[in-house]
Amino acid sequence: QVQLVESGGGLEQAGGSLRLSCAASGSIFRLNAMGWYRQAPGKQRELVASITRGGSTSYADSVKGRFTISRDNAKNTVYLQMNSLKPEDTAVYYCNAQKYYSDYNYWGRGTQVTVSS
Repeated sequence: QVQLVESGGGLEQAGGSLRLSCAASGSIFRLNAMGWYRQAPGKQRELVASITRGGSTSYADSVKGRFTISRDNAKNTVYLQMNSLKPEDTAVYYCNAQKYYSDYNYWGRGTQVTVSS
């Protein structure tokens, strides 16, 4: 099993910045893609950003130019730098990971991000 532990959420004003971290531990061999999803009240969980072990990234259109995903493979940690935050970024943010040759998704417990207007 892979355990994912998020940190860095909180309350921020619109226009501000937050940085989320997610550390993976446990059975982390063959760990490939890691990413961030979010779920706002009454809405479906959506992909925010993802990054492969090799560094290829993808972003939701709504966060392009404002959020940056990165990872430290030596620390098995993925980060999400969130700038120019908007009230619509308010959600629970979940860390996600997948291994090579597997469609199984590992999830963290989530961290709340609240952006006030």
